Amino acid sequence: MVDDMFCGRDGNTGAKRRRKGMNNRRIAIITARGGSKRIPGKNIRPFCGKPILLYSVETACMCGLFDEVMVSTDSEEIAGIARAGGAIVPFLRSSQTSGDYASTADVLLEVLNEYEKRGQHFDTICCIYPTAPFVTPQKLENAVKLLEAEEADCVVPIVRYSFPPQRAFVLRDGFTVMRYPEHAKSRSQDLEPYFHDCGQFYCLRTASFLEQKKVFMDRMLSVEMPEMEVQDIDNETDWELAELKYKLMEKTNGQNHN
Repeated sequence: MVDDMFCGRDGNTGAKRRRKGMNNRRIAIITARGGSKRIPGKNIRPFCGKPILLYSVETACMCGLFDEVMVSTDSEEIAGIARAGGAIVPFLRSSQTSGDYASTADVLLEVLNEYEKRGQHFDTICCIYPTAPFVTPQKLENAVKLLEAEEADCVVPIVRYSFPPQRAFVLRDGFTVMRYPEHAKSRSQDLEPYFHDCGQFYCLRTASFLEQKKVFMDRMLSVEMPEMEVQDIDNETDWELAELKYKLMEKTNGQNHN
């Protein structure tokens, strides 16, 4: 368990912690490039009163799980906000991993390679997206503990589809048809539940990631999240919904603590 944690704000010390009886070194990597197309400046846009990036930064620092909390970005403006929130930005992202087609795995591999050049190795990676205000210290702790307790390559937060995909329609030759007509008479409650990635964070075993070079690895475990604490943010409507959900989560958490 964590007995002490300090988030530095001088751009050098970053997040430090002292843990008893644990040797695994952990790094939180927050991926926040500057070029957002659908929502300009999305990663630092004010969300319920502060830049949305700071929710991920402050949560990663606050949880006390990580030896280092760093932000991978190609933007000096984002880097400044990240440092003010307690993260470090030891280097800027390359042009190869700043484009529209660079994957999360590409970014993480670049970060790990840069740290290796500096003689630093981490056993566990937690990649956190910059637009993930629903991530809490408890959610991160649950995922990290699960990863390190089990023989797993990664732990991914998932959320259940609110409507069974087996009852989906598709458009073909101008007509609307059932994609799975064999389920036309199936009751929703009798269908196997389907889940999808929350798009919030991923906990990865470094050795497995360096071998497989992908986020969704072979031995994958998951933690299920409430639908009201998940929101993909790709347009203005998504943003407004996310703020409403966040306010409701905060209100609910406040009531639970009273």
